[in-house]
Parts: sequence; C-alpha cells; structure tokens
Amino acid sequence: MNYPEKWLKNDMLGEKITNNLRLNIISGEIPMGTILTEKQISDNFQTSRSPVREALKVLANEGLIDLGRMGAKVLGLTENDVNELYDVRFLLENFACQRVMKDFDEVKVRKFTKIVKMMELSAELDDYLEFSYYDLLFHESIILETNHKRILYTWNNIKHLLLCLLIVATKKRFAEEKDQIYKLIQNHEQLIDVLHSQDNERLYNLINEHLVDTKRTVGEAYFNEKKGVTYE
Repeated sequence: MNYPEKWLKNDMLGEKITNNLRLNIISGEIPMGTILTEKQISDNFQTSRSPVREALKVLANEGLIDLGRMGAKVLGLTENDVNELYDVRFLLENFACQRVMKDFDEVKVRKFTKIVKMMELSAELDDYLEFSYYDLLFHESIILETNHKRILYTWNNIKHLLLCLLIVATKKRFAEEKDQIYKLIQNHEQLIDVLHSQDNERLYNLINEHLVDTKRTVGEAYFNEKKGVTYE
C-alpha cells in the first residue's frame, strides 16, 4: 500500500519513506517480526541511506520498530498502544470541542460542512483512502481552531499513527459494512450541529460514542485480520 503523495507536506524523501513504512507496518503489509535493513529500504526507494536512517528514527520513536545492530525489527502496535492513542485522542478532542464550541459560528459551520461533503463524495466514489483523509482532517481542523500550541504539538505526535489506523479500519468498513460509512457521516453532521447549538452535555456523549466506535472498528481491523506478505 502506497501512502498518497499528495498528502505529503513537502518533497523531503525522508517524509515519503517514513509515511510509506508506517502505513505498511500498520496495515500489516510489513508483518510484525520483519527485520528491515537500511540497504533493503534504500534499494527499494532508490535513495541513499541518509533519509532511510531519518525515517527509521521517527518510526522507532513512535514505537513501531526496534533499532538493532542487524537492522530494525518491526514491532507494530499492541492493544495497549492503540488504547493509549485513543485515550489521548479523546482528551484532546474533548478539550478542543469545548473550546471551539464557544464561538462556533456560521462561518465554521460552512467550513466543516465542506469537509463532510468531501467525505460523502469519497464514499460515493468508493475511495476509502480519501474518506480516511477527510475524516481525520475534520477532527484535526477542530484541533487547529483552538489555537493552542501545546494541544497541537501533542496532536502532531499521534496524528500519523491515527491516520494509518483509520485507513485500515475504513478499508474494512468499505468492504464489509458500507452502510456504517453513511452513519459515520451523519455523526460528523451531528457534531457540527452540537457545536453550533452549544449543547455541552450532548457534545460529551457524542464525542465519547464516536471515539469508542472508532476504537472498536480499529481494533477489529488491526488485530483480527491476518497480516500481509513479507516486505521485500
């Protein structure tokens, strides 16, 4: 599975390698226990070893690999890792929504509705990658609206892992539970309505239900499916 190049923020080769390796580790196309070497990766991406080292350091910091003398052993994510990621996501988004709700005017309603429309279009086109992108963009846009540097810093540390997990879960839903995709779109529309109406109690319940559902589908997709082929 290739990470879409249009999602990359710059032309740095290290970013491209990092995102592709991360996605293929989390999707299972690079199975847990695989040993990755700098030479193997540099040959595959037709580059020098410098951007490869940069990519491996990032993945090691995320806990996806363990760097050793003979190469990098793929660890993937444990159930506890996923639970912790979604615990942090819930705390961030609950705070962000509470803060953004205070001045969620018609301009913001239109802004977020446009993102939901892109989710709808992606669903109609049966494009799970684009749907995943706009799904996370919706939530990231709420984080950005807070103008809170520390919240944004924490979000940036987990968003790439969240996106990859979301891609895995969304791919499964598109294939097996397409009706749930439209329910998911409705949930985003409801969140816009709740933020605009400043319904604090309903907001907490909606965020909790949405993230519990997302964590469940991510867990089912990530842990219950067989992992893919050996990376070459």
